[in-house]
Parts: sequence; structure tokens; C-alpha cells
Amino acid sequence: MNIIPYIQERLSVNEKSIQSTLQLLSEDCTIPFIARYRKDTTGNLDEVQIEHIQKYAAQFEAIVKRKVAILSSIEEQGQLSESLKLKIEKSFDLTEIEDFYLPFKKKRKTKADTARENGLEPLAKMIMSQNVNDLEFTTEKYLNSKVFSSEDALQGARDIIAEWVNENLFVRKTLRRKFQRNATIATKVVKTKKEDEAAQKFEQYFDWSEPLFKAPSHRLLAMLRAVNEGFVKLDVAIDKDEAIQFIEENIIKNKKHETAAEIAKAIADAYKRLLEPSLSNEVLQEYKLKADLQSIGVFSENLTQLLLSAPLGEKRVMGIDPGFKTGCKVVCVDENGNLLYNETIFPHAPQKDIAMATKKVRSMANSYKIDAIAIGNGTASRETEFFIKKVAFDNPVQVFVVSEAGASVYSASKIAREEFANYDVTVRGAVSIGRRLQDPLAELVKIDPKSIGVGQYQHDVDQTLLKEALDQTVIRCVNKVGINLNTASKSLLSYVSGIGEKMAENIVKYRAENGAFENRKDLKKVPRLGEKAYQQAAAFVRIVDGDFSLDNSAVHPEAYVLVEKMAKDLKVATSDLVGNAVLIDKIKAVEYVSEKFGLHYLNDVLNELKKPGLDPRKNAKVLEFDKDLRSINDVVIGKVYPGIINNITNFGCFVDIGIKEGGLVHISQLKEGFVSDVNEVVKLHQHVEVKVLEVDTAKKRLQLTLIIN
Repeated sequence: MNIIPYIQERLSVNEKSIQSTLQLLSEDCTIPFIARYRKDTTGNLDEVQIEHIQKYAAQFEAIVKRKVAILSSIEEQGQLSESLKLKIEKSFDLTEIEDFYLPFKKKRKTKADTARENGLEPLAKMIMSQNVNDLEFTTEKYLNSKVFSSEDALQGARDIIAEWVNENLFVRKTLRRKFQRNATIATKVVKTKKEDEAAQKFEQYFDWSEPLFKAPSHRLLAMLRAVNEGFVKLDVAIDKDEAIQFIEENIIKNKKHETAAEIAKAIADAYKRLLEPSLSNEVLQEYKLKADLQSIGVFSENLTQLLLSAPLGEKRVMGIDPGFKTGCKVVCVDENGNLLYNETIFPHAPQKDIAMATKKVRSMANSYKIDAIAIGNGTASRETEFFIKKVAFDNPVQVFVVSEAGASVYSASKIAREEFANYDVTVRGAVSIGRRLQDPLAELVKIDPKSIGVGQYQHDVDQTLLKEALDQTVIRCVNKVGINLNTASKSLLSYVSGIGEKMAENIVKYRAENGAFENRKDLKKVPRLGEKAYQQAAAFVRIVDGDFSLDNSAVHPEAYVLVEKMAKDLKVATSDLVGNAVLIDKIKAVEYVSEKFGLHYLNDVLNELKKPGLDPRKNAKVLEFDKDLRSINDVVIGKVYPGIINNITNFGCFVDIGIKEGGLVHISQLKEGFVSDVNEVVKLHQHVEVKVLEVDTAKKRLQLTLIIN
């Protein structure tokens, strides 16, 4: 099998599309560039399909590399037969390949190895042949200085037979299927930890059992976390008697033969000591991987929605990081997020200097022409919101409560120190809160996605897979929106197609030394930014108010000559064509099809010309929380409250109703009928109404149901 059929078996994509995509990837084209500007070459594949092709191509190469290593190892041992070589070369199932390799795998010295050294392998073969007529007489022939009795000889032979049973391909494959389909996962509390306060959050798993294949990803990850923290013990098993009976039926020819009892003992030993531990761990890891991928999928979807959440835009913002004893840190930032001023106010207890706080807030709002206020949703958030809404501003000011998740991580980061070397972490945190209202995408890319608080067991999943998925998500979002080349931070630039961290640094340095970029071509003047990088990046950066109108659009520079021809054919200037839907509708795309520009490409160009640089994100909206709600003690069962969805999981969503504690809307409470995917019903940052079902003030938990309008 070569790479194309391997990928086709896993994706419903035609051969030509796969071949073309692999070729583009081999030419160092990025996924955003291929998905957006090479649709005609790939057959209109989207980013997710291209990512899958890339993933399966890497998987194929890894399998090929592993097979080469295995074949080489067996050959070095002088054990590589033609039939075994053919089996390994034909297989592309890594588990099966490892099963082929198992008998030849270098491992620690085993009981079977010791028995072989003691000359007992011929005896084991005779017993397995099940043709021995006098086992006791035959066994005595194998006594020596290391094997003192017949029982010692039989034990050694059984150790060798147990290893053969463990390495039997049919036995392993069949039992593996039984574990995959019939295994039960069970947990029991560690008795000494039962009363531990930290263990109580895992109380559900103190005595738990269910079919492994039915365990949802969040529950499996919760069980494994409880195991890792030492509160419970976990077991994955199938019916032992049934498993041993299956092996006996396939290995013992005649149960009445005197060798049958010895083989049966070896089979029981093989199952208990070798097969069950190996296969139970293998299937647990298999289901753990599935749970990881589901959890990572949820995280990636949440992160996408968060990064693409509504920006306020280029407005002047006052960011407030609320607090009680230490006061509220207030900053004013301009349209581009530059820090203009910072101050600390103390409107809450114990100082409760409301008059001075009011005076300072009004003065800052007037002096810096503030359009909106962003208040972090942490401690003292509602109290600060109530205070701000009582301030009589001279001009209308919108008030938003925004998630401050990750703001503290940013404020202590190297990026924050570089941006605000002369300010402490409290100022940096308040700036982050203000900026994420202006443009969530531009600000949140500076923070490790795991710290943003929209995941599900993100610290328990495979961290390499998580990082790969989240990096792809951020790249996808940044390139979907596009960035302003003259204002984008190094962090934001580093995610642009074809740029990367080092090149982003060079761009920022060049911009600082030479001033704003006047057109996209100026990018080529940046040190070490070559033609390939320019090709991949140019269409994803924008020059606002630059030399050429198309530089503020998603039209790729390679298509400028095409647009100029269209304008010339219509007898208008290129700048007159941009944004003129009436003129653009007169253009027949099919007339401009060429070897270089296909119909998909042309249609995208025309759509972009109609609405150049259109931000795919919606506009930010203010949510008014219930004015009577300040803490969990104010929550009334049965009452309906406005809220905003701040996290989505496989089992439901969490809603912020304006207090410190978020409420859970279980998947069963989203709507009538079965819901397979929470994202089908709700989205992150969606404004909703919820009804309170249950309030647990001791555990600080709220159970809610979604009100469908």
C-alpha cells in the first residue's frame, strides 16, 4: 500500500485531491493558504480536510519508519523469514505489526528465558505437541544441576508455554477484540483516602463500574484523574473464565491427555501474568486516546468560538481589574490598545472611598474620550459593575463584563514584560481585560490556550496532541480574520500563514525602525522574508489606508493583475471596482478562467471585492445581568435569569449569571429530546436565559435549565 490508498481508506476524498494537497504541503505551503487560494488545485478542500490529509500522511510515514526498524531488528537476529517479512510489509495496522514483532522484541530477562537457559525448551515443545505418552518419565530426562525436580522442569516448561500463548497472534487479536467490546471499567476508593477532603469531588467513583465502551470521555478522564491523585484504584477486565476457556479451546487438542493439565496451568498463568495486564492497559490507553481526542475537540471548538467572539473594534476603552482590599486597577487604552493612563480606585470595603473613585473614573473617561468600559468578571466584579453604572458620565459609555480568565497568566508572562516593562502585573492584567474587549483574538493569542478556561480536562489529556490541535485552531482563526500589519503584535503576527515567531520578530523590528508599511510589497524588505514566505503571508495581512485599496482585502497579490484586467474591461479604475457590488455583478467569472485562476478562485475574488476586508466576527453586545443578583445567596430557585455561556463541555454548558459561581446546564436540560452535541444548541459567549433548578450553597453549585425563546 502506498500513501494515497492509506489516506483514502480514512477520508472520503478523491485521489487527485489528496495527491495535489500532498504536493502543495511538500512545497511548504501552509494549510490556510492552500484552503483559501488553491481550491481549484485541491478540489475545494477545506482546512479540516487538509489537516486530516497532513495528519494521515505523517501517520503513514511513522508506520513505514517503524516497519523498517522492526524488519532490521529481526533480520539482525537472523530470524526474518520471507513469510514474516511479507506479513509485516503488507500490514499498516501498528498494533498488528507490534504483535508480529513481540517474539523478537528485546526485553528484560523473563521466566521463559531462564527456563530456556536451563535446557527446558525441548520439553515445552513436547508438551505443546500433546503427543507425550509418559510425561513423568519424559520430564526426568531434563533434570540437571539447575533443575532439581520434575516439578521444577514442568514449571520451566510452563513458563515457556505461557510466553508462546502470550505471543500467539490469533489469541491476542481475539482477546483484544473482547476487551474492546466487553471490558468493564471499575474503580474502588483507597480506604485510607476515603475521608480525605480533596477526595470528595471523586465520591462518585468510590465504588463505580460500567462497560468501558459506554464511559463518556469526561467520566473516563475524571476516573483517571482520581487514580493519578491516589484516591481510587482502577481495573479494566473481561470475564476471566470465559477468556481462559477460549484459549484452552484453541490450544488444547485433547483435554483428557496427560499434557492438558500442564498446558491449562500455563494458559492460566499466561492470562493472569502476561495477557490480561498487557491487553487491559492497551485497551484503556486506546479509550483514553479517544477521550483525549473528544476532549481536545471540545476545547478546540470552544477556543475557536472564543477567539472569533465579537470585538468592540477600534474604540477607546477603560479596563478595570476589580478587587476589594487592594482596590480596582483601572487603565485607559487607545484605539490600538496602547496604554494611556493607569490608576487605582477604592470604591469597595474596607476603604469604600466612593466619592474619590467616582471623581477619578469620570475624569479619566472625559480626559481620554473613553467609549466603553470592560470590567473583569472575577472577585468584586458585580460590585464594580454596580458602582460604574451609578457614575454620571458626560458622554454615553457602554459597560461590559468580560472574562478575565488567563489575564493573570498574561500579566506575568515574558510577552507582558516586554510590552510593559515599567508596570507591575496588576496594570498589565487590567490592560489585557480592556484589550480583549477591543479585539479578543489579538489579545488572547498572547495567552497559553490551556489557561483561558474553556476546556474540558485539558490538563489530563495528551499534552502533545493538545498543543498541536490548539495551535492549529489559533492559526485557523487568525488567518480567517486577517491582521492589520501596522498594529499587530508579535504574538498575533507569529500565527499568520508563512510567518512564524522569528519572522514576526523581524517584522515588528522593521516596523519600529522604518515606520508603518505603506503596501504589502514592503513586506519583502523585511530581513530574511523571502518569496515563499511572502506568497504564503501576503493575503492574510491588511494595510489600512495604504497605497493600494486591494491591500486592505483578502485578494492575494498574485491576483492583482486579474482584478486590474476586470476593471480595465469595465473601463473603471481598480479602486472604483472595490466595494462596488453593481459593477462586480456585471463580471462573468467564467470569462476569466485560466490555467492559473480557476472558477473557485475567481468566485472568491469577486466575493471579496464586494466586501473587502469584511470581519467575519459579529459586533460586541452588552449583557445586562439581573440587578438583584450579587451572590449565590441571592439566587432564587425557579426564577429565570439572563446569562452568558462561558464554557461548553460534552456533558453540558456553564452559564455566567453575574455571580462568582457559574451554573451548569446539563445536556439533558438544553432542550426537549436527545442532544448528541452541545454545540448544536448553544455557542460560547451566547446570551441566554436560564431557569434555576437547584442551588447548593455549601458546594457553591447551581443547576440550571435553558429557556428556549
